[in-house]
Amino acid sequence: MGKKSRVKTQKSGTGATAAVSPKEMMNLISELLQKCSSAAPSPGKEWEEYVQIRALVEKIRKKQKGMSVSFEGTREDFFSELMTWGAECGASCDCFEISNFADEGYGLKAARDIKAEELFLWIPRKMLMTVESAKDSVLGPLYSQDRILQAMGNVTLALHLLCERSNPSSPWLPYIKTLPADYDTPLYFEEEEVRHLLATQAIQDVLSQYKNTARQYAYFYKVIQTHPNASKLPLKDAFTFDDYRWAVSSVMTRQNQIPTADGSRVTLALIPLWDMCNHTNGLITTGYNLEDDRCECVALKDYKEGEQIYIFYGTRSNAEFVIHNGFFFEDNAHDRVKIKLGVSKSERLYAMKAEVLARAGIPASSIFALHCSEPPISAQLLAFLRVFCMTEEELRDYLVGDHAINKIFTLGNTEFPVSWENEIKLWTFLETRAALLLKTYKTSSEEDRSMLEKPDLSLHSRIAIKLRLAEKEILERAVSCCRAKRLHFQKQLDEGAPLPLYEESDIALLENADAKLPIILRKLEEEDESVQEEMNLAQIKPDAACVDSSKTPVLNGQCKDLNGTQEDPPGGDAVVKESKVEKHDPSTKRTEGEPKDGGK
Repeated sequence: MGKKSRVKTQKSGTGATAAVSPKEMMNLISELLQKCSSAAPSPGKEWEEYVQIRALVEKIRKKQKGMSVSFEGTREDFFSELMTWGAECGASCDCFEISNFADEGYGLKAARDIKAEELFLWIPRKMLMTVESAKDSVLGPLYSQDRILQAMGNVTLALHLLCERSNPSSPWLPYIKTLPADYDTPLYFEEEEVRHLLATQAIQDVLSQYKNTARQYAYFYKVIQTHPNASKLPLKDAFTFDDYRWAVSSVMTRQNQIPTADGSRVTLALIPLWDMCNHTNGLITTGYNLEDDRCECVALKDYKEGEQIYIFYGTRSNAEFVIHNGFFFEDNAHDRVKIKLGVSKSERLYAMKAEVLARAGIPASSIFALHCSEPPISAQLLAFLRVFCMTEEELRDYLVGDHAINKIFTLGNTEFPVSWENEIKLWTFLETRAALLLKTYKTSSEEDRSMLEKPDLSLHSRIAIKLRLAEKEILERAVSCCRAKRLHFQKQLDEGAPLPLYEESDIALLENADAKLPIILRKLEEEDESVQEEMNLAQIKPDAACVDSSKTPVLNGQCKDLNGTQEDPPGGDAVVKESKVEKHDPSTKRTEGEPKDGGK
């Protein structure tokens, strides 16, 4: 997927030698590593730190100009070679062809009519680039010694990609040659383009992504130059920031989790051909067939010959699409903004509220979400707000009153308000909170819409402003919904409407799918939206490894990537046997990360 490759033509293996000594470059790299590894800046100073890190990176890039390795020509020149290689390896290549879809960039076009749920694409394991293939490659000796590579599979995959790109005899060259030369992730934004995201909820992740990538680059530059096990790496003579940024973005926009060959755990992989598919709303239709050891994809719907074939990347917000995939999806049914809420430990009723929340399986402090749909809150957030706004008497009733245990299950059910006063209080609180969040933006929605009408606006600026506007629109809808709810329950109170009472027999209602209960049995969905802590060079956390070998989610762009932000959780059901595969963080995808306003 993706737009046309903007290749800077330069023969593979060549590159002008920059007029900079190894010692001078190492000094700059050390300065960058120190800057990126220092303590987190104080609140409000994050942008200042980003500008300083960026200045150092630009200084390094300037001295490395002409040193990067790239292929001569454009990526489309190599599509036929990719298809031939795929057919030789046993992939299915008869049902589709690679085509340019204007604003959406490259994608797969049906070469014949395809029925919904028809298996039209499969890719054998030998075509995939994985952490396992990296261990068996020239990168293996360094992998066996470096704790960061062992802990961060996506970093391993990025360096694996760079090593194979520099290897003229690499079996993956037909695939690597078709990857975009650059991307539309925020790593490629100019400083002024990033500035459009200031005050948005996405800005912290964007700044962390850049800082983490710069730190990783500086760290591995020193490792490659000094570690004995890196002496034979092809990157020793040419490893530029632009190289690493490209590899990071290639992996970030395409990585997927698949089962290892024995099915005992998951590993990260790049999946050729399949990662050309663009994203649309729907269900996950890709899985991993362990028996035949291949990735399989069935059609999301009926496709006529000549139509573009889409897949569903997963339930990602537009902030996640922009940060991890480099595009904004206009019709995103799963868009949302984060809202951090918690019960203050200094509050007199903290212990009682925390206990009720704990019984419902909800933490006393967490990151929730306001959704673009109606209503804008989940059952979990409704339950939290009800407890948050309870009086001491109401808390006591849910702790030790009649049917207290069963009543916990009603907290997220709209059919059973705690009280009319409680409903009024919670919707008033949420209305106020959303209104305050709206005031943090420097521009209005009308101003954003006017800016988007400018014909000379850059693609990256357009993506950033669209994301900023989308956040505001979700908050505006939330304010409107909360106001309507508040007035409704105030009317119920004023009219003396009877409060629906919980009865033991009503437990059947809680088993209804529409009730989204019981809460206590559901994992808090917003927990997976929290930002993953930045990579600490001194303390590396190992990847979670164990999964059910027969049902392994393989989400396109869904493992949180190496930029330091977490990926989306798997979403949807696979229609293919064996393991589910959702296109990548844990990343639904437009895998190339270079679509125009939402294309590859």
